[in-house]
Amino acid sequence: MRTALNIEVRVISEEVYSVHAGQAPCLRTVEKWCKRFREDQEELEDKARPGRSFTETTRENIEQVRLIIEDDPSVTIEEVQEQTGLSYGTT
Repeated sequence: MRTALNIEVRVISEEVYSVHAGQAPCLRTVEKWCKRFREDQEELEDKARPGRSFTETTRENIEQVRLIIEDDPSVTIEEVQEQTGLSYGTT
């Protein structure tokens, strides 16, 4: 709706953050969503792509990663993936 009204993406992102704070998506994600809406796409989820694994973000997964990072703050993403079996990807 805000995109249809030509509200700037940064303003939309700030509004989302004011409501959801720590759970709010980053500006880049809001930019991607606005672009999709302008292109008449209604789904926000990425479509599955061959060869791309997907790990659901759950409280348990977050806690597992948090504990690993607390134990070793210099741990790499690759090491976290290896220890947890979780995948990491940018969207």
